[in-house]
Amino acid sequence: MTELAKKRPEFRNINAFKDLPSYRWPLASLVSGMHRISGAIMFLLMPFIIWMFDNSVSSEISFAKFKFAFNVGMLGLPGFLWKLLALALIWAYLQHFIAGIRHLYMDVNHAVSKEFGRSSALATLVLSLGLTVVLGAKLFGLY
Repeated sequence: MTELAKKRPEFRNINAFKDLPSYRWPLASLVSGMHRISGAIMFLLMPFIIWMFDNSVSSEISFAKFKFAFNVGMLGLPGFLWKLLALALIWAYLQHFIAGIRHLYMDVNHAVSKEFGRSSALATLVLSLGLTVVLGAKLFGLY
Protein backbone atom coordinates (compact mmCIF):
# COMPACT_ATOMS: atom_id res chain seq x y z
CA MET A 1 0.00 0.00 0.00
CA THR A 2 1.39 3.37 -0.96
CA GLU A 3 1.60 6.19 1.49
CA LEU A 4 -0.70 8.31 -0.69
CA ALA A 5 -3.56 5.85 -0.47
CA LYS A 6 -5.71 6.27 2.60
CA LYS A 7 -6.48 3.28 4.72
CA ARG A 8 -10.18 2.44 4.87
CA PRO A 9 -11.69 2.64 8.36
CA GLU A 10 -12.48 -0.63 10.08
CA PHE A 11 -15.65 -0.92 12.12
CA ARG A 12 -15.50 -3.86 14.44
CA ASN A 13 -17.56 -2.70 17.40
CA ILE A 14 -20.43 -0.59 16.16
CA ASN A 15 -22.33 1.26 18.85
CA ALA A 16 -26.00 1.24 17.81
CA PHE A 17 -26.81 4.45 19.68
CA LYS A 18 -23.74 6.41 18.56
CA ASP A 19 -22.94 5.16 15.05
CA LEU A 20 -26.27 4.19 13.47
CA PRO A 21 -28.10 7.56 13.81
CA SER A 22 -25.35 9.28 11.84
CA TYR A 23 -25.24 6.60 9.12
CA ARG A 24 -26.61 7.77 5.75
CA TRP A 25 -28.65 5.03 4.13
CA PRO A 26 -28.56 4.93 0.33
CA LEU A 27 -32.00 5.49 -1.16
CA ALA A 28 -32.18 1.97 -2.61
CA SER A 29 -31.54 0.35 0.78
CA LEU A 30 -34.10 2.65 2.42
CA VAL A 31 -36.77 1.54 -0.08
CA SER A 32 -35.74 -2.10 0.38
CA GLY A 33 -36.15 -1.74 4.14
CA MET A 34 -39.50 -0.02 3.68
CA HIS A 35 -40.57 -2.97 1.51
CA ARG A 36 -39.95 -5.29 4.45
CA ILE A 37 -41.62 -2.95 6.95
CA SER A 38 -44.70 -2.53 4.76
CA GLY A 39 -45.00 -6.32 4.44
CA ALA A 40 -44.85 -6.67 8.22
CA ILE A 41 -47.49 -3.94 8.67
CA MET A 42 -49.83 -5.70 6.24
CA PHE A 43 -49.30 -9.00 8.04
CA LEU A 44 -49.97 -7.47 11.46
CA LEU A 45 -53.08 -5.65 10.21
CA MET A 46 -54.54 -8.79 8.63
CA PRO A 47 -57.34 -9.07 11.27
CA PHE A 48 -58.31 -5.45 10.51
CA ILE A 49 -58.31 -6.19 6.76
CA ILE A 50 -60.53 -9.24 7.25
CA TRP A 51 -62.89 -7.25 9.50
CA MET A 52 -63.15 -4.44 6.94
CA PHE A 53 -63.83 -6.84 4.08
CA ASP A 54 -66.35 -8.89 6.04
CA ASN A 55 -68.34 -5.87 7.25
CA SER A 56 -68.29 -4.14 3.89
CA VAL A 57 -69.81 -7.04 1.91
CA SER A 58 -71.89 -9.11 4.37
CA SER A 59 -75.08 -7.08 4.58
CA GLU A 60 -76.46 -3.56 4.61
CA ILE A 61 -76.49 -3.57 8.41
CA SER A 62 -72.83 -4.63 8.65
CA PHE A 63 -71.90 -2.01 6.06
CA ALA A 64 -73.69 0.64 8.16
CA LYS A 65 -71.63 -0.57 11.16
CA PHE A 66 -68.51 -0.32 9.01
CA LYS A 67 -69.32 3.27 7.99
CA PHE A 68 -70.18 4.17 11.59
CA ALA A 69 -66.76 2.94 12.78
CA PHE A 70 -64.99 5.23 10.31
CA ASN A 71 -67.27 8.25 10.78
CA VAL A 72 -68.01 8.21 14.52
CA GLY A 73 -65.75 5.61 16.07
CA MET A 74 -65.68 2.17 17.60
CA LEU A 75 -64.22 0.42 20.66
CA GLY A 76 -63.66 3.76 22.37
CA LEU A 77 -61.50 5.11 19.56
CA PRO A 78 -62.68 8.01 17.40
CA GLY A 79 -63.27 7.49 13.69
CA PHE A 80 -60.25 9.64 12.90
CA LEU A 81 -57.91 7.01 14.39
CA TRP A 82 -59.60 4.22 12.43
CA LYS A 83 -59.08 6.26 9.27
CA LEU A 84 -55.40 6.73 10.17
CA LEU A 85 -55.08 2.97 10.60
CA ALA A 86 -56.67 2.47 7.18
CA LEU A 87 -54.30 5.10 5.74
CA ALA A 88 -51.31 3.21 7.18
CA LEU A 89 -52.64 0.10 5.49
CA ILE A 90 -53.06 1.98 2.20
CA TRP A 91 -49.46 3.19 2.37
CA ALA A 92 -48.16 -0.27 3.28
CA TYR A 93 -49.97 -1.87 0.36
CA LEU A 94 -48.87 0.74 -2.18
CA GLN A 95 -45.26 0.75 -0.96
CA HIS A 96 -45.06 -3.03 -0.93
CA PHE A 97 -46.71 -3.42 -4.34
CA ILE A 98 -44.63 -0.78 -6.14
CA ALA A 99 -41.36 -1.88 -4.51
CA GLY A 100 -42.22 -5.47 -5.42
CA ILE A 101 -42.67 -4.48 -9.06
CA ARG A 102 -39.31 -2.67 -8.85
CA HIS A 103 -37.60 -5.80 -7.51
CA LEU A 104 -39.23 -8.03 -10.14
CA TYR A 105 -38.14 -5.65 -12.91
CA MET A 106 -34.59 -5.66 -11.60
CA ASP A 107 -34.58 -9.47 -11.40
CA VAL A 108 -35.99 -10.01 -14.89
CA ASN A 109 -33.86 -7.42 -16.69
CA HIS A 110 -30.71 -7.77 -14.57
CA ALA A 111 -30.88 -4.02 -13.98
CA VAL A 112 -28.29 -3.82 -11.25
CA SER A 113 -26.46 -0.53 -11.11
CA LYS A 114 -26.18 2.31 -8.66
CA GLU A 115 -27.86 4.73 -11.04
CA PHE A 116 -30.85 2.48 -11.73
CA GLY A 117 -31.15 1.55 -8.06
CA ARG A 118 -31.29 5.18 -7.01
CA SER A 119 -33.66 6.32 -9.77
CA SER A 120 -36.05 3.38 -9.34
CA ALA A 121 -36.02 3.83 -5.55
CA LEU A 122 -36.87 7.50 -5.99
CA ALA A 123 -39.69 6.61 -8.38
CA THR A 124 -41.00 4.04 -5.89
CA LEU A 125 -41.03 6.59 -3.08
CA VAL A 126 -42.67 9.31 -5.16
CA LEU A 127 -45.35 6.96 -6.53
CA SER A 128 -46.21 5.30 -3.23
CA LEU A 129 -46.30 8.53 -1.23
CA GLY A 130 -48.13 10.45 -3.97
CA LEU A 131 -50.81 7.79 -4.34
CA THR A 132 -51.11 7.56 -0.54
CA VAL A 133 -51.74 11.32 -0.34
CA VAL A 134 -54.39 11.14 -3.09
CA LEU A 135 -56.18 8.16 -1.53
CA GLY A 136 -55.80 9.64 1.96
CA ALA A 137 -57.48 12.83 0.77
CA LYS A 138 -60.37 10.71 -0.54
CA LEU A 139 -60.51 8.73 2.71
CA PHE A 140 -60.73 11.89 4.81
CA GLY A 141 -63.34 13.45 2.51
CA LEU A 142 -61.30 16.24 0.94
CA TYR A 143 -62.81 15.51 -2.47
